[in-house]
Amino acid sequence: MKPLRNLLEKVEPNFREGGKLHKLWPVYDGFATFLFVPGHTTHKGVHIRDGIDLKRTMIMVVLAMIPALLFGIYNVGYQHFQAIGQLASVSTGEIIGYGMLKVLPLVVVSYAVGLGVEFAFCVIKKHQINEGFLVSGMLIPLTCPPDMPLWMVAIATVFAVVIGKEVFGGTGMNVLNVALTARAFLFFAYPAYISGDKVWIAANVTDGTSGATWLARMAEKGLDAVTVNGQCNTGLWLDSFFGFIPGSMGETSAFAALIGAIVLIVTQIGSWRTMAGVLFGTIFTTVVLNLVGSDTNPMFAVPFYWHIVVGGWAFGTVFMATDPVTSAFTEAGKWFYGFGIGVMVILIRVVNPAYPEGMMLAILFMNMFAPFIDYFFVQANIKRRLSGYGRVPAQAKK
Repeated sequence: MKPLRNLLEKVEPNFREGGKLHKLWPVYDGFATFLFVPGHTTHKGVHIRDGIDLKRTMIMVVLAMIPALLFGIYNVGYQHFQAIGQLASVSTGEIIGYGMLKVLPLVVVSYAVGLGVEFAFCVIKKHQINEGFLVSGMLIPLTCPPDMPLWMVAIATVFAVVIGKEVFGGTGMNVLNVALTARAFLFFAYPAYISGDKVWIAANVTDGTSGATWLARMAEKGLDAVTVNGQCNTGLWLDSFFGFIPGSMGETSAFAALIGAIVLIVTQIGSWRTMAGVLFGTIFTTVVLNLVGSDTNPMFAVPFYWHIVVGGWAFGTVFMATDPVTSAFTEAGKWFYGFGIGVMVILIRVVNPAYPEGMMLAILFMNMFAPFIDYFFVQANIKRRLSGYGRVPAQAKK
């Protein structure tokens, strides 16, 4: 790495003020600080509320997503060959190869377009490039179906970076999760490509139901879709847990998300309180709705242990609900923030079965309330401390 560092130091004067390429200083600085530890500290606009380097934070989140990415590549190929009836006749290498052909172009487009927009804004506004898009650039494709057109991903990425982040001031200033902003744009702008039965498998599926997600099947049939003679289909639950089901490329495997959760919790980057809050909110709301029941809506009968292994629940809980910028930052506030997401996702899934997913809208909804949650807990803490320390002495008032 020393020759590379020497090369960067050699060309650096060209990008400094007065150099031939001084307007591209943010681009040079972005690459240099990505490869090596920066020689300066943040002076203003603090956006990560912890004593750690932003680059380390983002790199660790990306590493935590690697299991979801790798399994997503395999599952895309697995679902394809299973749908066309050739799964038994192909090798693991062919399955992975097909998955890579579908997944990697979306990842490349997401990073190329997103970083291009960020570089342009940094050059125009003359501020440093932050590493925030390292995570968003991976999250965006992992929340998409495998056959999503590349140009749609590009448009959604531009929308998310410009409208979801840059208009608020850049990394650390955004109110809504950037990746979920891109997915929301795709959902409402091109619903036929991100909803329905056939979009989740990269194959020309002849059976109109074989490409449906398990959430969609539950919305139609309730527990009948996942039970055998009234008993839980353990094999199907395990397939759902490990991710061998149709869905977004990186969201099907709760097991891969669990590995990512362990990495984020051990490294103290992701909040276990937020994750636990989502789980408790999900269990609480599901149990209440199970007790209430419904004669017309079969989703009321679906237990919590199915909700946590289907759809984007696990992926969203681990990688999006814990976003340090758009989530609550007070310790008590994280519990309420996560609990609110758990409540909202079940209400959306159950009460509105026409939209069976719910995780995207639940997190975006709670993103809006995160500042208020923190405000109330901060004010309560101030009042508690003032009451604990007593009144200000009379001589101090003079």
